[in-house]
Amino acid sequence: MSQSQPYKDVAAVILAGGRGRRVGGEDKGLLELDGKPLIAHVIDVIAPQVDSLVISANRNLEQYKALAYPVISDRQEGFYGPLAGIDAALAATDKPFLLCVPCDTPFLPANLLSRLYAALQDSNYPMAIAVDGERQHPVINLMQRSVHADIRNRLQQGNLKLMRWIEETGYASVDFSDQPQALSNLNSLDDIALVGKRS
Repeated sequence: MSQSQPYKDVAAVILAGGRGRRVGGEDKGLLELDGKPLIAHVIDVIAPQVDSLVISANRNLEQYKALAYPVISDRQEGFYGPLAGIDAALAATDKPFLLCVPCDTPFLPANLLSRLYAALQDSNYPMAIAVDGERQHPVINLMQRSVHADIRNRLQQGNLKLMRWIEETGYASVDFSDQPQALSNLNSLDDIALVGKRS
């Protein structure tokens, strides 16, 4: 399958529902890099790879809606982290697979989904996560819809740690060490400024 042809059985969610603690409470997805919001860079790379895409956000909803994709919010009050965004995305989409990426990774590769998808098909696990050769990137993952009930249970029990759920669920690691910079997330205003100067 060519990279220009989307996977018809995959929906994507871009997670933009956090508090932005590392950027002074700013809404990270809306911070600008090269004149456009970080999340717009992510959309440019991810949208061509999937059949449908939703944005998970808990504030500034009108600004996110202006990006012309459906915007969903957590189904609980408060900030419950990535699992809550994934839960909302699984409830709002109907594809067999869900691709998850964060809003602060503007350099994601065009073959992200094809690699995750191939690894998931070759494994006995319900999800695959990206690894850059040194560290795991649990928020960059592909999962089967079958995990949704377990995510709901964990949220109801207050078990909110994404990596703990991934480890207990079981996963395939997908090696992106040939392009580790593609998985880099911009964690701070300084990171964004530095990258902007280089480009």
